[in-house]
Amino acid sequence: MPASVEPRRAVLYRMVMERHVCPYGLKAKDLLRRQGYAVEDHWLRTRAETDAFKAEHGVGTTPQIFIDGDRIGGYDDLRRRFGKRVVDPEATTYRPVAALFAMTALMALAASHAVYGTSFTLRAGEWFVAFSMAVLALLKLQNIESFATMFLNYDLLAKRWVPYSYVYPFAEGLAGVLMIAGAATWLSVPVALSIGTIGAASVIKAVYIDRRALKCACVGGSSNVPLGFLSLTENLMMIAMAVWTGIGMAG
Repeated sequence: MPASVEPRRAVLYRMVMERHVCPYGLKAKDLLRRQGYAVEDHWLRTRAETDAFKAEHGVGTTPQIFIDGDRIGGYDDLRRRFGKRVVDPEATTYRPVAALFAMTALMALAASHAVYGTSFTLRAGEWFVAFSMAVLALLKLQNIESFATMFLNYDLLAKRWVPYSYVYPFAEGLAGVLMIAGAATWLSVPVALSIGTIGAASVIKAVYIDRRALKCACVGGSSNVPLGFLSLTENLMMIAMAVWTGIGMAG
């Protein structure tokens, strides 16, 4: 019988305290195991023990990983060693907006199936826009101060009248909820049309006329979403929904 192959070994030092277990230590342990390593897991159980370890090895953070006697570094360094992507926390990305639209689309299809027995209905399209508005408003309202600060960088009306930066999330949420319910269209239509038109004009001016590289407040004031096409989509969707609903009212 062929001799069994011993797993490669790695040594991990991580904080495991009564009130704190380092999440990056857990991630590092999991990654090592998935890469086929047997992990020699050393717990740093107190702040004093952790500080002594850092001083001994001349490092500023934990966890720390050692392979074949060589110090690899922390969790991000370990990911780089295995050729895995390391996310830059400052990098801009459209992923939050794309994920949001994907989820609200699925919600709309599910709601349509529950109500009509089929997912692909005209009402599903309307719900997609309305759900998106409501969820986007929710994200803004998580930290309205942060949203308002970022919004003031580019919105044309907010720069002239600062309170609008606080009104906007509530207006978007109200219009979205009313459109989900199909109620009070006399209110939801002008609200959505107004804020959508102002928002679209603001994005077009900032991005396509002034050529400014800004972050979008569309998913909240702490996001790294760049102001651009997907940001503009939020406003165009509101305009389209308002026009569509308005046509339905007239009919």
